[in-house]
Amino acid sequence: QLQLVESGGGLVQPGGSLRLSCAASGFTLDYYAIGWFRQAPGKEREGVSCISSNDGNTYYADSVKGRFTISRDNAKNTVYLQMNSLKPEDTAVYYCARGAMCFISKYEYDYWGQGTQVTVSS
Repeated sequence: QLQLVESGGGLVQPGGSLRLSCAASGFTLDYYAIGWFRQAPGKEREGVSCISSNDGNTYYADSVKGRFTISRDNAKNTVYLQMNSLKPEDTAVYYCARGAMCFISKYEYDYWGQGTQVTVSS
């Protein structure tokens, strides 16, 4: 059964760090791009970062550039999102999703995880 499972969310103080994981099962991660998205209450789901399959290129939203780092471990079938210097405005449910490539539109991603809550607050 094809599945994406996020983990690693939690409550952290401003300036702190978290590492999110997106574990894939039922398919080989090597052949797909994986995007990270987030959705805050009352807001649209927005793209945060993406890592491509073939060349490993990475992409970041302007709001997280220099603070977040996406990486993949194909042997573990897992993609990570290292989040540093977290801000209250990073508070959201974070989702990972599978795509044939790193698309801008969230509608191009075909499988999604259930999400993990990240709360940045003092």
